[in-house]
Amino acid sequence: MKKKDIKNRDDIKLLVSSFYDKIRAHAILAPFFENAITDWEAHIEKLTDFWEASLFLKTKFYGNPLQAHIEVDRNNNHSITQEHFGLWLNLWINTIDTLYKGDYAENAKSKARKMASFMYINIFSARK
Repeated sequence: MKKKDIKNRDDIKLLVSSFYDKIRAHAILAPFFENAITDWEAHIEKLTDFWEASLFLKTKFYGNPLQAHIEVDRNNNHSITQEHFGLWLNLWINTIDTLYKGDYAENAKSKARKMASFMYINIFSARK
């Protein structure tokens, strides 16, 4: 079966949903997410909005992902490490590669790489 590129919101929602299925099954990452997210359906929609805004510049995203991640780190005794971001990134890239191929798929991987670095540096800086 030939893979297509990410083309619309439905493709992004499939990507985000598939990715979070992997996160929720991951022995190391799942606890961070399960403790922080109480409404998975709303979280999937919010992240679909985020990635749609990021990839297609269509949707406006309202939220502060950095602050949300700082709070998760704080609520987990500042235990988030580079390893966690590496695991997250590997799952994201694997999910994209499983489902899609093309320019938007590559852009989603590139943006995630930059985001992981940005988040980790700023989470670490926010520790007091």
